Amino acid sequence: MPLVLGAAVEHAQVLLALFIMIAAAKVMAEIFERLKQPAVVGEILAGVVIGPSVLGWVQPSEIIGIVAEIGVIFLLFMVGLETKPQSILRVGKKAFLVGTLGVILPFIAGYFIAMAWDGSFVEAMFIGAALVATSVGITARVLGGLGLLDKRTSKIILGAAVIDDILGLIILSVVSAVSTGQVNYIELGKTALLAIGFTALVATIGSHAMKRLSPRVAALRLDKPFFNTGLILCLGLSVASMYVGVAAIIGAFLAGMALAEPTEENHGMHKLTSGVTEFLVPFFLVNIGMQLNLAVFREWEVIALALVITFFACVTKFIGCGLGAWGLSRREMAQVGVGMIPRGEVGIVVAQIGLGLAVITDKFFAAVLFMAVATTLIAPPLIKYFFAEDKNKDGIPDPFEEQDVSGEFTRIG
Repeated sequence: MPLVLGAAVEHAQVLLALFIMIAAAKVMAEIFERLKQPAVVGEILAGVVIGPSVLGWVQPSEIIGIVAEIGVIFLLFMVGLETKPQSILRVGKKAFLVGTLGVILPFIAGYFIAMAWDGSFVEAMFIGAALVATSVGITARVLGGLGLLDKRTSKIILGAAVIDDILGLIILSVVSAVSTGQVNYIELGKTALLAIGFTALVATIGSHAMKRLSPRVAALRLDKPFFNTGLILCLGLSVASMYVGVAAIIGAFLAGMALAEPTEENHGMHKLTSGVTEFLVPFFLVNIGMQLNLAVFREWEVIALALVITFFACVTKFIGCGLGAWGLSRREMAQVGVGMIPRGEVGIVVAQIGLGLAVITDKFFAAVLFMAVATTLIAPPLIKYFFAEDKNKDGIPDPFEEQDVSGEFTRIG
């Protein structure tokens, strides 16, 4: 009986935590919407308020982390449902340049910042790795809310994020191996080839395979057969992604793309998935805010390091990814740049690995944690601004346009 009672109390505590998280997320989202700011910022700040930093109502836990992970998986699955494979492949070359430059510059910046703060070689490598990967879930949430996922720049951002994740995986593998003093180049090469091959295979043939299977799926006696098949594919490819070494959200995104062709069944599945996503995604966003512990910033040195890392994390992604989109208009280059800024949970995970291996100090861990949350908060307003209409309601000229002699506005770039 005491064991049963203890389990019931534990379950009640988990439910209470989830209740507080979603209630706080929705209240803050409403406040920020009324302030004409992205709701995602309010949801992340809700996590800061109810988490250990301020009120301490909810503590990060393994169960909450799992719910948050499922939330971002479904977010990327839904984004995939709105993204046809052909549209991603069409911007493949540009996405590759964006993803590659968006990895190189942040890594170099992170390395030299750590060295300037008297960090060791391995510490510098970990800080560089923490600045590399983009948390595309944040950008996707904002763009989806604005109804802009079908824009060319949105496709480039999504494609670049996949490449970004694969390159980030390779860098993290190398850095982790260096920290233990055992670099197995054959294993690293195998992991890289497996990740690239898996992504390319699903992205290119997934949609064709699902088209051929559609009649068989429709013949199933399950209630809502396409939605149930989509759930199985989403979670199945998420697991497969983790086994080949890339993030689960990449598998979820690829699963959505495989089912993205516009059909009546797809429309129904999209509506059902939207409801699941609306419920789960706030846990992902609130959990990011809960990771920030303001108590670690009592020392000026840590504050300065955190601000410097955050500044260069934003600037190097903006410049690197923007340059990768060279050939588009200046506004579109800026859109790609800001869309790749958020680090979110990705930067936190890299820092936690470094801390677990005892190769980075609490000072660097705190600074990376601040950077991960700060970039996630900074990006949504910038995304909203750069994806806004070219002229505002007052008719003020867009700063990214110049006026020709006839009085009409001509796009620069």
